[in-house]
Amino acid sequence: MKAASRAPRQPKAVRSAGAGTRARALKAGFAETDITPPVGTRKIGWLKDIVSDRVLDPLFARVAVFERGSEALAFIQLDTLCVRWTQAEDLRRRIHRRYGFPPQAVLVAATHNHAGPAVANVGDVRRDEAYIETLSAKCVKAFGRALDNRQPAEIGFGRRFEFDIAHNRRLVMRDGTVKTHGTFQDSQALYVEGPVDPEVAVLAARNARGEVLGCLVNFACHPVDHGGGPLLSAGYPGVLARLMKGRGCPVTLFLNGACGNLSMANPHHPDRSLSMEAAGQILADHAALALAGMPWQVPRRLASARMKVQLAYRRPTEAEIRGAVRGAQRFIDPAIYDRGMDALCERIRARGSAPAEVQALVIDDHAWIGIPAEYFVQHGLRIKEQAYPMTAHVVSHANGMLGYLPHREAFARGGYETTFAGSSRMAPEAGDQLADAALGLVRHFQPMAVRA
Repeated sequence: MKAASRAPRQPKAVRSAGAGTRARALKAGFAETDITPPVGTRKIGWLKDIVSDRVLDPLFARVAVFERGSEALAFIQLDTLCVRWTQAEDLRRRIHRRYGFPPQAVLVAATHNHAGPAVANVGDVRRDEAYIETLSAKCVKAFGRALDNRQPAEIGFGRRFEFDIAHNRRLVMRDGTVKTHGTFQDSQALYVEGPVDPEVAVLAARNARGEVLGCLVNFACHPVDHGGGPLLSAGYPGVLARLMKGRGCPVTLFLNGACGNLSMANPHHPDRSLSMEAAGQILADHAALALAGMPWQVPRRLASARMKVQLAYRRPTEAEIRGAVRGAQRFIDPAIYDRGMDALCERIRARGSAPAEVQALVIDDHAWIGIPAEYFVQHGLRIKEQAYPMTAHVVSHANGMLGYLPHREAFARGGYETTFAGSSRMAPEAGDQLADAALGLVRHFQPMAVRA
């Protein structure tokens, strides 16, 4: 079913300021809490069952809250692979019950960290319900601390461009198929299938003394370091947050962009692929430069809207179920795919479609778009371009997880992300439907210059 072309009305609790409304004071608050699981916790992100045996660096949940009169927005960022929509809704309900904060104005996003705990059923790994409950309770408490930390603030926007960290990981071969994580050392490799998104977008808040309270950093790239081993780590987003603390920004939320086909693995020069430390350092450098050069202001608008879209599952052929179609690429162990296939096919037969939420949080002319999927960069760039004159920032792995949503053309070429599995179960049109919904939400908000 296609997304509605008209966005719903904005919730009254988070209405935007009308034209000519006098600027009201902004309050901003940030907080973080350690969510590092105990050693021995199972990991996800590599399909197979891996038990952690050491913590390389801590994992965090981070919260940013913005209020302006009756208008309010909040971001929750988790150093996890994903967040299920039921968990996101549970967090919103708890926060509303405890603090009265409007649930429709809370965006919950995972960094897509591949070296974290089992927060969902992925491949052979079953989710750790006890850990998820501990995580949720800590997030609610951290939200309360962010509210306690609110103080009058002004905000700034800045951006930089980065071309060395992320690479499109899908290489087109001479036979027209795609090899995910291929390299140009392969004699059959022809070209990279698609682009990257080089934008590093930064929103920061500072108090009346000029002290930075925290920031949001939006950039698109898979964090996969240490995913295949027993170490627990937050990957390059964790390095970014740690380094920003040393530069005077106490809390940095990393909001991953449309990174479904983007990776740190360099297909041109595999030996030059960056480590998580190097990637985090580069992003921290960019964020610091953006902070140093950004103009500061009191925003004139905070607003939010969201839309529910019903998306069809794929209707797999027998060859797709066996992983035998042209271009199919099963990673790690094909037997993992086979073990989960009966349950996946029964789920598709029983349900036929899946609900998805698209969300827009707006500050002045900037909109953060929550997408519940491993979204291909082509979709993210389309949203950014067609949202103009609003400035859109795509936040993937937010408010749920539908798995990979490639662009339509990718399905004809194959590759890991299109190979039928629990991680790639949605119909080819799903990515476009979410983009249509996102653009419908963004177009609901006129630029401030037009409104004034």
